[in-house]
Amino acid sequence: MSGQAYAALLGFYLGDGCVSKQRGYYSLRVSCDRTLPHIVGDVTELIRQIRPTHAVFQVSAPGTVVVQANWKHWPCLFPQHGPGRKHERRIALVDWQREIVSQHPDAFLRGLFHSDGSRTRNWATRRVGGEVKRYEYPRWEFANRSTDIIALCCWALELAGVAFRLRRVDRVAVSRREAVARLDELIGPKA
Repeated sequence: MSGQAYAALLGFYLGDGCVSKQRGYYSLRVSCDRTLPHIVGDVTELIRQIRPTHAVFQVSAPGTVVVQANWKHWPCLFPQHGPGRKHERRIALVDWQREIVSQHPDAFLRGLFHSDGSRTRNWATRRVGGEVKRYEYPRWEFANRSTDIIALCCWALELAGVAFRLRRVDRVAVSRREAVARLDELIGPKA
């Protein structure tokens, strides 16, 4: 199993994924925005790298493509699996997961930001020489209702050397020009 592929898939799972119990096996499902076919393909390929001999399905839903794969060992790879919503229960990485993310924070961040993140143009006004001027700049933002997942995102950003700030308890912003450029370099465009 590729550590880089696992770190990215872990990020997607924590963002928009779930593990569901079926009869005799579990289903890993990651919901992807239908308008972002590159991300649908990325998630599909990551699952294929983890489980190369098994089928990966793409199930259409309104506005969404759910990438799904069945296997009895998904809870072994995602021990965070449990009843209820992720923001209503504790989410912590086990030692071997922390080691993989420490080695591949860029891949982990790609999964997080390409699932629950957005890259936008922000603006601010400043008075210069008595005149109000508007400045626009790119910004990445990651939003998640789980404070544990927010903390994992912040930890990975620190590992990758990307400056950030907590905008609220459920939002992380990467706004400095050099930090946005670094995150762009690490995770690529959300497309």
